[in-house]
Amino acid sequence: MPKTDDVRLHYEEAVASPLQLRRGHLSVETRGKGFIDLTGTVGDWLKGAEAKEGLLTLFVRHTSASLAVQENTDPDVLADLLDVLERLAPQGASYRHSLEGPDDMPAHVKAMLTTTSLSVPVVGGRLGIGTWQAIYLIEHRRAPHLRDISLIFLGI
Repeated sequence: MPKTDDVRLHYEEAVASPLQLRRGHLSVETRGKGFIDLTGTVGDWLKGAEAKEGLLTLFVRHTSASLAVQENTDPDVLADLLDVLERLAPQGASYRHSLEGPDDMPAHVKAMLTTTSLSVPVVGGRLGIGTWQAIYLIEHRRAPHLRDISLIFLGI
């Protein structure tokens, strides 16, 4: 691993821009392991933010949940994805970290294998996702949790 001394920051001069920045926040109560469709709520937020063209970034502020853009038509896709994640990081495996229960460390692995942030284009005031796509929060823990998601829109 590189030492902190090996990392250098470089700043560029700020450039005047017509772009606007909008920030928001979602609080999501999960019911335990599974996919939660955020597409409609995020679309409503964009409308309220008067977003027209730009880029939306979503960031889940947890290490045992994640985000995904995935199939929104056949629920078997989401069930299969959960099964695959379970095979990749099973609850019964031998993990050192177990302070928060037997499903916590596998949840960390699953979050690392997926992603904690998404960038989605905004076109014509709407999410620029495909017809068969949706934005999901993936809860990797078995128990319900309150999950926080930061939203940042940059555009016009």
